Amino acid sequence: MLDRVVARLVGILRRLRRVERREFAAFSRWIENTNNLLHLTVVVAVPLLIAFVTFVANTLEELSFLLFPPLASGTYTLFSDPEGQYASPVKFVVGLTVGAVCGWIALAVTTMVYGPPSMIHPESAALSIFLAGVATWALDVEEPSAFSSALLVLVIGPGRGATLFGASVSGATVYVLSVALSTALVAAVFTVWRETFYERRAQYLYDTARGDDHVLVPMRGETAEVTAVFAARLAAAHEAGKVVLLDVAPESNADADAGEAATRLEATARTIRTQVGVPCEVVVARGDPVPTTIETVRNANCDLVITPYEEDRGLLSQYVRGVFESPVDAVAFRSTTGRRRWKRVLVTVARPGDTAHAMLDFAARLVGRSGTVSVCTCIDREVERRPAEKRLADLAETVDVDVETRVARSEVTEFIDANAGGYDLLVVGSSRERSRASRFVSPPTFERLHDVACDVAVVDRGRP
Repeated sequence: MLDRVVARLVGILRRLRRVERREFAAFSRWIENTNNLLHLTVVVAVPLLIAFVTFVANTLEELSFLLFPPLASGTYTLFSDPEGQYASPVKFVVGLTVGAVCGWIALAVTTMVYGPPSMIHPESAALSIFLAGVATWALDVEEPSAFSSALLVLVIGPGRGATLFGASVSGATVYVLSVALSTALVAAVFTVWRETFYERRAQYLYDTARGDDHVLVPMRGETAEVTAVFAARLAAAHEAGKVVLLDVAPESNADADAGEAATRLEATARTIRTQVGVPCEVVVARGDPVPTTIETVRNANCDLVITPYEEDRGLLSQYVRGVFESPVDAVAFRSTTGRRRWKRVLVTVARPGDTAHAMLDFAARLVGRSGTVSVCTCIDREVERRPAEKRLADLAETVDVDVETRVARSEVTEFIDANAGGYDLLVVGSSRERSRASRFVSPPTFERLHDVACDVAVVDRGRP
């Protein structure tokens, strides 16, 4: 009885761990989307930062709480678009401070003309906005929140605010100092976050940047050796890179056939070690092709499968589909040119996400510092151009090579047919993130490509 209870508890714990791993993996894939990362930062980090500024304000009575509206909006602008027009810590600090100074000047001028105000004069509001616009334009520190800080000074008025260094200063002066100090604090936090995390997010968040360096190559078909060289070029980008060549034979094959397969694989392994300089191992296994491949991935401690592209009656072969449906990252490589170096790579992406990052990372590994990568997306309407350009820019920032971004108002296969001749390799996704119904109505791009003028790599991210 006790044994059955313990066994049931162990089973429950295992299921809970599997669910936890799936949820964590799903969250990791979700946060690889730069837009999701920024939204999460805005709803988590920004409130915490404002809370800290509030804590400081509570301890210093001289700080005015009217600094929070421009501070909150400016902080949101910084963190929501870290590479945008207004994502400059200097512009943020100087812009808001200059806006507050302009409001202080406008208040002082109207006080001289009309005396101490009992209400906010329209002239004060107009003058503060005019001065803020001119000053931020002239100093090239245009910041939307500067106009907010300029107006809020008028709410405080010229009354006494505090005593600083033995001198009595007005509330407006205290407000200007509050804006300068609080914005400097926010700007410092933003700078640290952007330089130590956001600009290195590929290193921390994207699986392909940390792994996919132990590559298994099923040696199938006439292009197996070229596929193995392609895999070795990818693995060589990481210091721990390794290639494992696999031959899967039926159970009925004799030992002599296995020895012949091992000899053939060793010859290819020597070529890879010599030409690419990557460690290469060989494995000869027996069994059903797909299950044996996945089992070898685990046994050989591999994290990526690169298989020759295979078709059956114009569709992806059952073997490659089986590999794609496994939890392992995979690439189906179609060699049409026999090329063994790929220095001009075109990456086509439909949407941001983990697959898009993997495709771009693989392209960057292949070309290194001496090649060129172009990342493209296709749109239906001109109104989609700017959002598409932003998505591609977010992708391009995650790799350490120069990336050309292209937004084409064209059908994707037409664009590829017109441009593939200028590249050594085309990288496309497997469309696994789409539903089966969607893929039935509109087949994946790679299944609609025929007679492409360059090699093709179809990238599939494994699912837990």
